[in-house]
Amino acid sequence: MQKTTFFKEFKSYTIITFFLALYSVSIVGFIINSGIVGGGLTGFGTMIYYLSGKLIPVGYSTFLINSILLLIALKVLGKNFGAKTIYAIFLISLFITLAQRYITEPFLDDVTLSTVIGGAIVGFCLGSVFNQGGSSGGTDIVAMIVNKYREISPGRMIFYMDIFIIGSAFMVFHFFMDKTILEAFRLVVYGFISIAVSSYTIDWTMLGQQQSVQMFIFSKKHDDIASAIGTNLHRGVTLIHGKGWYTKEETEILLVIVRKTEMRDVLQIVKRVDPHAFTSIGTVTDVYGQGFSQIKN
Repeated sequence: MQKTTFFKEFKSYTIITFFLALYSVSIVGFIINSGIVGGGLTGFGTMIYYLSGKLIPVGYSTFLINSILLLIALKVLGKNFGAKTIYAIFLISLFITLAQRYITEPFLDDVTLSTVIGGAIVGFCLGSVFNQGGSSGGTDIVAMIVNKYREISPGRMIFYMDIFIIGSAFMVFHFFMDKTILEAFRLVVYGFISIAVSSYTIDWTMLGQQQSVQMFIFSKKHDDIASAIGTNLHRGVTLIHGKGWYTKEETEILLVIVRKTEMRDVLQIVKRVDPHAFTSIGTVTDVYGQGFSQIKN
């Protein structure tokens, strides 16, 4: 049991490490080096970076602020989340600092493409980290706290908070960096596009892992199919009594709710037990209860 837990945690930390590295490279190469202020603490750190004449790396300022927010996370979100957040804060600060040292030019000359591609990659990376119970810190911590108690998606919460941060960038660009009103406005628009794309991608990534399907299975071998699903997938099956309108024959219908990733396993069981079975599949938005999500207060 301890060995299984160890490898599960090791896999989780490995995934977090990989996606934080990809996040750091992407946000530096696509967003920061293109002169765009993105969302979150990295966006705030980007403003400090440019205001200081590129003397204070983004990783330094984000680490300092994240350390303060970490104390709140440890108390509210628990030790497990805190451990992964501590790991992520050190790692992301290190990765962004290294990325800024070795990546000095934007990956693309087209600012629009940089905004869209960078926002999509950043959102995918953050969503993948969230799925492992981790966080990149900053506004992510606030979003996860709210999501713990309210049915508000992390992507939406981050989007709301980022509006304020990017809106503040207009003042910085215009009054402190000698940008014209039009130039400052354009950069702010790019920032909003970036967070809109990343917020959508975060939700898409997280829901993709949690999406469930509802399956109705019509078969004369319903007992064998139900037993196989319970034994192999450890999922509950509900038996519904029905009657065919055309044939007037009594029939039994199996109702199964599983993760989308388990759908193929159910279909393989049905095919093996009764190749002539009729199966209907529908996507469901949310499923609450044992084996699925829990209703939050």
